[in-house]
Amino acid sequence: MNKQFHIQLTDEERRELKRLVESGRKLARKITRARILLLADAGKKDREIAEALQVCIQTVHKVRKRFFNEKSINSLEEKPRSGKPPKLEGLTAAHMTALACSDPPEGRKRWTLRLLADRAVELELVDTISHEGVRKFLKKTN
Repeated sequence: MNKQFHIQLTDEERRELKRLVESGRKLARKITRARILLLADAGKKDREIAEALQVCIQTVHKVRKRFFNEKSINSLEEKPRSGKPPKLEGLTAAHMTALACSDPPEGRKRWTLRLLADRAVELELVDTISHEGVRKFLKKTN
């Protein structure tokens, strides 16, 4: 982290960043990134910026580097994050929803989450799914 990425904003970029910070209607992380760039443009060092905004020095360094490399305010946007893909999407999700809306098995008044999970595996909609996975899916779909 020895290399300093010197930030020199154009008047247009400075106005845009100030407007973004003052509006307060964006993601907090995006506003923090905008503040980092404004302070960097004012000649502040990474440590000063980190202390002023109560963020890690690495965060300041990464924001500076990203803006320096991309040369655009778009560098403030979130990048896609890695993560486990959802088990239920597309046609599988539609089948699961239809299953939940169908009549319950004989001898039951209604579907339970565990019954739905077991039936989804029986019907080979998914390899495995827990009752908690079914609950989260149904909560998202109302």
